[in-house]
Amino acid sequence: MVSLATGAVVIGGEFFLSGCKGTDSSLGGLTFSQSDIAFLDEVADTIIPTTSSQGAKAAKVGQFMTVMVNDCYTAGDQKIFHEGIKKLNETANKKYKKDFMEATPAERLDLLKEVDKSANENSKKIAEQFKSMTPAQKTQMTLDRNKNATDPVTEKQKENPDYYYTMMKQLTLLGYFNSEIGATKALRYIETPGKYDGAFPYKKGDKAWAS
Repeated sequence: MVSLATGAVVIGGEFFLSGCKGTDSSLGGLTFSQSDIAFLDEVADTIIPTTSSQGAKAAKVGQFMTVMVNDCYTAGDQKIFHEGIKKLNETANKKYKKDFMEATPAERLDLLKEVDKSANENSKKIAEQFKSMTPAQKTQMTLDRNKNATDPVTEKQKENPDYYYTMMKQLTLLGYFNSEIGATKALRYIETPGKYDGAFPYKKGDKAWAS
């Protein structure tokens, strides 16, 4: 779901499978401050605001982001994420002559829509480049990916100047829909599901299942 929503491979996904804590933590002193967490909460809450259920800020997605970045991102990706906070503030200042945190909810939403559009457009362009590969080239890329434990598509995506926003959006979706609020209020959740029923009745507007 996250991959489809952002048009990119889930960043850090290879570490999720191993329980994280598997990255190079040499960040040159980079850490998240309380103001960073508050900033990320507002970014997440702009992406998933309170509607019929509480939004991302209530689910403490900002704190979730910092844990995932520290524990499941490579040092390179961590650097991009930290720089992204500064870039988003700079973009807000260029557009509104004020920091993101000082912008109104409507201004924040318009800003993130623009950044999201730019990130998606660049992502599609990069994806198109790989679609033109021959079968032999794709096979070789898969072999190289398995051997080097890196994804050439993802590495190319990092050239996208708005790549940091893809990270923020992915972590917002992951954090929210795996939180108690997201899983039980925005989605339908059964703690101990019964048998699988592929023909379970669905009505338009029904919430998706959390599990």
